[in-house]
Amino acid sequence: MSPDENSLKSDILDGKMYAVLAYLSIFCIVPLIIKKNNVFVLAHGRQGLVLFVAEVATLVVSIVFPWVFRPLLFILFGFSFWGMVMAIRGQYVELPIVSRIAGKITI
Repeated sequence: MSPDENSLKSDILDGKMYAVLAYLSIFCIVPLIIKKNNVFVLAHGRQGLVLFVAEVATLVVSIVFPWVFRPLLFILFGFSFWGMVMAIRGQYVELPIVSRIAGKITI
């Protein structure tokens, strides 16, 4: 096992809880602040932040147009759940569209 693999495994073990927390609404900010040097947590945290902003925006717009945007809200919640499951498994998943936006975020 190479030194990079060891450090990645320790990042995953050390950051699983924070990676899961990244997908829980406003709590996505906590991992980004506390574990900003952990690559695993940072990847999940960025996606969680994008999902949180999208969920809030969709919720606000769905007040006016509920028949159009409520289904999108459920899709975003599904992405959050998918991200949490993958974080618990110690894996990273590139969520469609979300990962492209998250990749542009610098912290």
